[in-house]
Amino acid sequence: MGKFNILLVDDEAEFVESLAERLRLRGFDIAVASDGAGALALLREHRFQGVVLDVMMPGMDGLAVLREIKKGDDPPEVILLTGHARTEAALEGIQQGAFDYLIKPVDIDELSFRLQDACEKRALMLQQQ
Repeated sequence: MGKFNILLVDDEAEFVESLAERLRLRGFDIAVASDGAGALALLREHRFQGVVLDVMMPGMDGLAVLREIKKGDDPPEVILLTGHARTEAALEGIQQGAFDYLIKPVDIDELSFRLQDACEKRALMLQQQ
């Protein structure tokens, strides 16, 4: 696999840094944002193949960020992260175009596989255009 550029968006600093490090060890290029506004700013400046997006964040929540991402010309695939009690929000996210969702605490191998699938799907779609 080539290196995929991934944006992690979560307001829990320790969680997102730990996740970033574990994904870097699996060969992903990782950028981190701690809130929706920061994520959207990074998305305007850089090309990402995938975004891992927490649903529950203060200020702009994950679904609002997802809606903004999907308005872009060449949006990355989005995997939502949610707590057990918020699966309805994750399902709503799927309806709004998210690639998939995972429940926290997330299994790093499963997240890695899903990210690879999402990025490969996106690459195939771009080739067909």
